Order: sequence, then C-alpha cells, then structure tokens
Amino acid sequence: MTIIAATHYESGQPSDRIDLTQDGGIPPTGFDWIGLFEPSAEEMAAVAHRYGLHPLAVEDAVDGRQLPKIESYGEQLFLVARTASLIDGGIEYGETAIFLGRSFIVTVRHGSARSHTRLREQLESTPILLGHGPDYVLHAILDYIVDGYFPIVNTIEEDVLAMEDRLLEGFLRHDDFTRLFSLRHDVVRFQRVLGPMQEVARRLVNLEFPCIDNNTMPYFRDVLDHVQRAEYRVGGLREVLSSAIETSNLVEQQRQGEITRQLAAWAAILAVPTAIAGIYGMNFEFMPELHWKYGYFLVVGTMALVCGGLYRRFKQTGWL
Repeated sequence: MTIIAATHYESGQPSDRIDLTQDGGIPPTGFDWIGLFEPSAEEMAAVAHRYGLHPLAVEDAVDGRQLPKIESYGEQLFLVARTASLIDGGIEYGETAIFLGRSFIVTVRHGSARSHTRLREQLESTPILLGHGPDYVLHAILDYIVDGYFPIVNTIEEDVLAMEDRLLEGFLRHDDFTRLFSLRHDVVRFQRVLGPMQEVARRLVNLEFPCIDNNTMPYFRDVLDHVQRAEYRVGGLREVLSSAIETSNLVEQQRQGEITRQLAAWAAILAVPTAIAGIYGMNFEFMPELHWKYGYFLVVGTMALVCGGLYRRFKQTGWL
C-alpha cells in the first residue's frame, strides 16, 4: 500500500503510528489522519473496511477521474478536489479524494505533484489549531489545494503581459500564436475545474454536515473567498487572451492593408513609364518627336516628372 502517512492525533499532537495492515476501527478519542497515494482497489478496500467508508465513495476515490464534488453519507462526508500544477508550460491536473468522519480523515491522491507532507508538518507545529479536529484538517487541505492555483494564474498572467508587449512593439510570431491558443485552452479547462470547486466550498459554508463543527465555518468561508478570487482572475485572463488574439488579427489585417497600399502605389508609379515605353515601342513610322534629337530626353524627363509627382502624392497620403 502506498501509505504516505498514517497517524493518530490526541489534542492536536501526534500520538501513535497506525498500522493499516492490522485490524482496527474508528478511534474513540482524538482522530486518525491517513494519507494514501494512488492505492489499488484492494488496498483501498482495507482502509474502507477499517473506517466503514461507503462503497460508492470508495469506487470514486479509486477511479481518480472525478470532477470536484461533495457528498454526504450518513455521519461521513466525501469530497473530491482537483489539484493543478504548471509543468512544461501546461497545466497538469491531479485529484484528491477526502473521506471525513468525526474522528478520522482519509486523503487519497492521484497524479498530484504537491504532497501533503509539508502541510502536515505545518499543522503539527500548531497543535492548538490541529486540536480542532479532522474538520480543520479538511479546511487546511482544501486551502492548500486552492492556494496552489495562484502561482499558475500568476505565471499565465506574466506570459500574457509579455505577449501584449510584443504585440504593441511589432507582430507576433507563429510560436506566439501557438502559445496564445494553448493558454486559452488551458484557461478554459481551468475554469471547468474552478466552477465545481467553488460549488464545493459554497456548500461547506452554507450547509450543515454532522462531521463539521460550526466553529470551523469561518475557515471554509476563507477557502470560498480564495476560490472565488482565483475564478475571477482566470475569467479575466480568458477575456484578455481572447482580446489579444483579436488584437493580433486586427494588427495583421492592418499590416496586410499597408502592404497592399504600398504595392498599389508602386504599381501606379511604374504604370506611367510602362505605358509610355509601350507606346514608343510600337515602331510606328510617324510618331511625335520620333526624329527630333531631343525627343528621347523629353520622354524620359516626362516619365521622371510624372513618377516623381505620383511618388510625392502617395507619400503625402501615407501610402508610401
């Protein structure tokens, strides 16, 4: 069994290590905190038997592909939260399933790059808070997961701002366009996670559950506030990304329009000598100034004068 930690706590202090291979049950005092990482169905069944976990919740915990949700099974509570981390420029998601009872909490992680070891150490350093019980541990885990969203949002914001600066200075490259669409795709998926996470936190605040003390409600309101702020910032990022894509398209259209005007202007200028040279290249016997010794210079001068006038005109109108 992939046991990250299995500890019994009394008055906020770690008391005993728990041997999950031995028969046991729900502790009469204190609470147990069990941390598992990607357990098999058989391993999960052993923990479920020890703490009387509902089989439907156990099935969801083993599956590892659930959206954030919260369900009540009698005296127990089952939650699923989605973790997120930025890996190689993309958002990778994991899952943390949490079983909460009056005297135990079991966490089951799948694919999460952030373990709860550091969180456990922080809580153990403040036994007064840990003494509130497993419902406070639930708040700490959810808060830890939600706080992990903000570094991702900050990184994406910096990428978007850098692209906007490049967009104002010139034109985006093909790699920039690819990155923009990739970021927008990640942001849309991120919103699909934040929406259910916000609903989970809202239900913890607004509904009463038998294994959650009313004294911990302010902590869950803090989690809800964090999720809402993350969702608000991600929603703003989605709008900025869409705006950046639209702006880049407008800039590209403007650039193409400028090139088209320049080509049209030069075509008009070159059309004058082309037309005159074409006329004199027809080899007619009787043509004006054909046998005049200054005819060549007059024709070339006329072409230069007309072309110069057209160039000046197009320059004034901004076409060149």
